Amino acid sequence: MIQIDVPGKKEKLLIEHLVLDFNGTLAVDGRIKPGVAGLLRALAAQVQVHILTAGTFGGVEEQVAGIPCVLKVLSGADQTAQKAEYVAALGAGRTACIGNGRNDREMLRQARLGIAVIQEEGAAIDSLTAADVACLDIAAALQLLLHPLRLTATLRV
Repeated sequence: MIQIDVPGKKEKLLIEHLVLDFNGTLAVDGRIKPGVAGLLRALAAQVQVHILTAGTFGGVEEQVAGIPCVLKVLSGADQTAQKAEYVAALGAGRTACIGNGRNDREMLRQARLGIAVIQEEGAAIDSLTAADVACLDIAAALQLLLHPLRLTATLRV
């Protein structure tokens, strides 16, 4: 579990689950970004890591091999709702989410901590406004969770 103390808020953020979008967040063009696997392995020692994807580019199983995580390949329409339902089932109040796409907006909004990333694919404005924090790359976003004092400074009331 990750505990984040936010000055000005009465309760600590207690994070047990980390839910991540794959393409545009962890990966570009279906390939996981350099250094991300190691950061996810470090986080997996503290939280349960979940990766959600539509599998647009295929081969996601191969890309996340060696990362302790739950991989969920979404299918059909309304992936926005599927992602939000997944987070709700885990318990949104103890979940952090990271994403960039428009279909990530509801999971970012309902999560205890929502982090939007702006990378090669950009980020949907809806997702940016739904998130609590925005980062310029996935490594910085994951480092926030590995070094919670950074979030304390960012989220201070």
